Amino acid sequence: MDNDEEPIHVLSLGAGVQSSTMALMAAKGEITPMPVAAIFADTKGEPANVYNYLSFLEEALPFPIIKVSAKDGLTAHIEKGISEGTFIGVPFYQNKGNSSGVGRRQCTREYKITPIAKQIRELVGLKPRQRSKGIIRATLSIGISLDEIQRMKESRENWYVHRFPLIEKRMKRYECLQWMKDNGYPEPPRSACWYCPFHNAHEWRKMRDEDPVYFQKAIDMDKRLRESGDKGTQIFMHPSCVPLDEVDLSTDEDKGQLTWDFNSECEGLCGN
Repeated sequence: MDNDEEPIHVLSLGAGVQSSTMALMAAKGEITPMPVAAIFADTKGEPANVYNYLSFLEEALPFPIIKVSAKDGLTAHIEKGISEGTFIGVPFYQNKGNSSGVGRRQCTREYKITPIAKQIRELVGLKPRQRSKGIIRATLSIGISLDEIQRMKESRENWYVHRFPLIEKRMKRYECLQWMKDNGYPEPPRSACWYCPFHNAHEWRKMRDEDPVYFQKAIDMDKRLRESGDKGTQIFMHPSCVPLDEVDLSTDEDKGQLTWDFNSECEGLCGN
């Protein structure tokens, strides 16, 4: 890219409510300029309804969706950690004796942020480790709505910037859903790995009732996580440090679970 060229515009697409709304608004010219592509960072851990909606978007959008993934995906990384007893890098909950905590979180950076940045680098013609010489070469639009404004983060790279079109339009999540309905689009699913420890009671209950295959997969992985911890340390998907199949999911009362807004979510690239 020459110094006088305009930055390219790309979307971060999670195939959930906000990012799908943002992509379809761009397709209709309600968000400009038209992006050159949407990038879907595939952890290989999304439930089937997300991949199904992604297929719908591939037909509906006038720009390409580029699918990227780190290594064999996050799911394979977790399975390897369980079988080999190695570091997992997902913020599962840990209980050791009378103390509890949360595992170190690297999944968002390694399986979302880094693959997207690598793809943007390719799109603008930067070679690996090539410096940008202070030139802003791309704008990455991220699907964060006004009710999640605390998730906004600046880019950590000096050669592309973040943009938040839904916040520019003062749109909240429910308004995204209404826009989808008004424009005749099917309602998107929530986008998150089926084993994400940030699910709240409502999300676990919805998975249990509407997607029992994935809920059983989560139960099975939750059990096997306790085989992977250091001696004396037990690992759980739920913050109560109770096996997932024994957790009380009957109400949405705050019983220690984190809420869906991902207040600690890194750079807003998960769950949208």
